[in-house]
Amino acid sequence: MPKSKRNRPVTLSKTKKKGKEHKENVVNSIRDAVEKYESVYVFAFENMRNLKFKEFRERLKSSSRFFLGSNKVMQVALGRSVADEIRPGLHKISKRLHGDSGLCLTSLPKEDVERLFDKYEDYDFARTGSTAIEKVELKAGPLDQFTHEMEPFLRKQGMPVRLNKGIVELVSDFVVCEEGKALSPESARILKSVYNHGSVAHLSCSVSLGHQDGYLQTPLNI
Repeated sequence: MPKSKRNRPVTLSKTKKKGKEHKENVVNSIRDAVEKYESVYVFAFENMRNLKFKEFRERLKSSSRFFLGSNKVMQVALGRSVADEIRPGLHKISKRLHGDSGLCLTSLPKEDVERLFDKYEDYDFARTGSTAIEKVELKAGPLDQFTHEMEPFLRKQGMPVRLNKGIVELVSDFVVCEEGKALSPESARILKSVYNHGSVAHLSCSVSLGHQDGYLQTPLNI
């Protein structure tokens, strides 16, 4: 009788070794990038989609390199104190790596980096838990964008709807979401159904350090 793959034993030591090797590779890649590129930026992100960010990163691959993942691993790579930082001042950058953040190492001028990050916006269909960028309110009356088959679905999402001569009708005004508040699963489904963008992704630089002629400068506030 063949052995079940589900019950196949796993050697934890190998798993741990692979995890350690991956972290070491990330640390070494970051340190190599520090030597290669002129400046190091910490950036924060919100509601970011992998595909959109991949396109952004691909556009800048000739001049920049990005790192996302464990903040702790990135901190180790840069150095968490004066004693173990790989270049003077990088421990200050390291301390800013918290929450949803990443590293951008680049040879682009500071003005270009700030402009590119400021322009980055990715409008997306709303996802549960993301922050609504505006208040969306549907007024009472016929909802011509929906077919009669959608009426049960909308009712399940909490909308006060009914069928009136085969047309979906909103019995009273209905607030789908409020600006600045997290979206519920029901709100996200409704927003997607009515083709309203409910969330927007942002990238923003917080601090940077740049090395020129063997010393570090601070073009942004640290």
